[in-house]
Amino acid sequence: MPRPLARFLIKHEVVTSVEMGWLLLKNGDLLAAAENNGFDVMVTADQNLAYQQNLKDRKIALVVLPSGRWPKVQPFIPKIIEAVDIATAGSYQSLAPAKLRKRGPPI
Repeated sequence: MPRPLARFLIKHEVVTSVEMGWLLLKNGDLLAAAENNGFDVMVTADQNLAYQQNLKDRKIALVVLPSGRWPKVQPFIPKIIEAVDIATAGSYQSLAPAKLRKRGPPI
């Protein structure tokens, strides 16, 4: 998550994975570490994480950003705040635009 986003999530304590020393943790290990340390919501730009992990029995919610780059995240600040505020255990909210699938030529 871009660090400047933290100042907009004023209802929440925001800590990055780098600050926690979790830089080398990926996917399920990162989710488990966050859960085991009492985090309620993980905000990430990893748009594949929800497809790689089963969130059904998780205690943590996942909010997926449209990008990891601050200029691309800024227009979504109100939606991100709302998504984090309403997140519940095991929920998944993506603010990433749907990817369009290329179609082949008409037959």
